[in-house]
Amino acid sequence: MRVGQHTADLIGQTDLLKIPSLSALSGSNIYVKCEFQNPGGSIKDRAALQMVKDAMAKGELKPGMTVVEGTAGNTGIGLALVAKSFDLNALIVMPNDQSKDKERMISLYGAELKTVAPCPFANQAHFYHQARQMAEQNTNYWWANQFENTSNFRAHYLQTGREIWQQTQGNIDVLVSVAGTGGTLAGTSRYLKKQNADIEVWSVDPDGSGIFNFLQHGEYKNQGGSLTEGIGIMRLVENFKQAEIDYAVNLPDADILTIARHVQQHDGFILGSSSALNVAAAFLAGLKRPGKNIVTFACDLGERSAAKLYNPEYLASRSLAPSFASIDGLMQVYQQKEPVKVNWRMNDNIDDLVG
Repeated sequence: MRVGQHTADLIGQTDLLKIPSLSALSGSNIYVKCEFQNPGGSIKDRAALQMVKDAMAKGELKPGMTVVEGTAGNTGIGLALVAKSFDLNALIVMPNDQSKDKERMISLYGAELKTVAPCPFANQAHFYHQARQMAEQNTNYWWANQFENTSNFRAHYLQTGREIWQQTQGNIDVLVSVAGTGGTLAGTSRYLKKQNADIEVWSVDPDGSGIFNFLQHGEYKNQGGSLTEGIGIMRLVENFKQAEIDYAVNLPDADILTIARHVQQHDGFILGSSSALNVAAAFLAGLKRPGKNIVTFACDLGERSAAKLYNPEYLASRSLAPSFASIDGLMQVYQQKEPVKVNWRMNDNIDDLVG
């Protein structure tokens, strides 16, 4: 057990949990890294801490300054928490269609919150551009820039990947991860591949994201949309460039719903939407790689998805409620489904990034 001097000291060193029901059904061992145990309730706490620590070490960020970031929510919570721990202020710009629970947490940690109308990235009113513009206009502001700031990647190379390797005692066969900024996927994949190049890395994204098409064809194209928040991107960013990926898979919201309900009912484990997407892909990997050890991430607190994933009225409004499938039906679909081999590795030399 740790004794922290401030809240940020409790970030990291999360537990690894086996999901009994899906492990038994797939014939593999399916584990999730319990990132909801971080004090801010998500895996984004790790990136927030590393970005702030690296910026302070470089002299770019000093006590009393304001950390500015555009985010779908969890990174904003992490930065608000870390800023409070290091005598910094925080200003978070967030689209107004995200979870109200995320908005409340950002405010509770003392950050200033600005919500804006969602719009395409090409529009300068996009939350990302608004955060950047604010930071550029004030010398007392520091822009975290989580998509391009490779301290995000470093957090998972230096800590998360190492923890997984230690917890599995090096006995891991497949790593499965969604990507938002790509920091988690990149950092953990590169660390684990360095330990054992035979570990398979699977990228999973939802409908509405262009990663699946990009990894196959080099072009971001998407179709449909998803109830997931902060997952999937439509442009190549610096953190994603560091990833090493063997296989790609795209899964619809119906799969997320089926897995979330099954794990809730059979394992007493409440998954958020991005976590359920991860676990669905891990279940697919388990069926395709029987007898192997599969590791993925429970990215945040399941309660942050309550208003969407566990809300019958919201699901009915998206015509999702009637489409709940049994786990047996999902298994039949997955037995016919194959991941796409992609062999993505862009940056061979990362020594300058990891130190």
